[in-house]
Amino acid sequence: HPACGPVLRAARGYARPVTRKRKDIPSHLDDLPPTLLKKDYANLPIMNSVDDVVKRLLSLEMASQKEKMKVKTQQLVEKVRRSPHDNGSFEVQGKFKKGRILIRTLEEHLQRHPKDKRNRRCMLMDLDRRRKMLGYLRRVSYSTFENTCKQLDIQYSPPQPYTRRVTKRWLVKKAFCIKVFQEKQKLKAAERLKQRREWQARARAARAQQE
Repeated sequence: HPACGPVLRAARGYARPVTRKRKDIPSHLDDLPPTLLKKDYANLPIMNSVDDVVKRLLSLEMASQKEKMKVKTQQLVEKVRRSPHDNGSFEVQGKFKKGRILIRTLEEHLQRHPKDKRNRRCMLMDLDRRRKMLGYLRRVSYSTFENTCKQLDIQYSPPQPYTRRVTKRWLVKKAFCIKVFQEKQKLKAAERLKQRREWQARARAARAQQE
């Protein structure tokens, strides 16, 4: 303000919030054409005779991200579908398509907001779930697994085998646990033998009474 002194003007300029420029991160939904209709209106025959303004309102140009994700999911289903009427195969019913879209969306979100730990945890859980489903499909039908990974642009990495670093403390603890387990098994065996002898004595007494 011109009426303020130079010190106050400098202080006001210093106190202004810093405007950070957002990164222009390309989205995986950018390849959808804006003239494409939404999923709920794409197969309606009346859409061929409606006005252009109505088509524009019902197209992806005016759609939300959720509606765009529905269209993207339908496109991925068409890629992995074995036949035009295939609705029951594992790759169609499985969550590969939805998981891929959610994972890509969360990746883009985390690039803009890297400190969002909740969504990072959700993304890791989705990755683990998808890896398990892909591992099952790989064991059942390897050709379908390869085709699904190729069509959905998924890179599968098998889980690494669990390994433990062998230390002296771990070896001593393991030997102690084995010894405790063996002693406990001996006590249980003595108790079982005593119980068995009691049952046998009762059975003999019952037989003697019957005779």
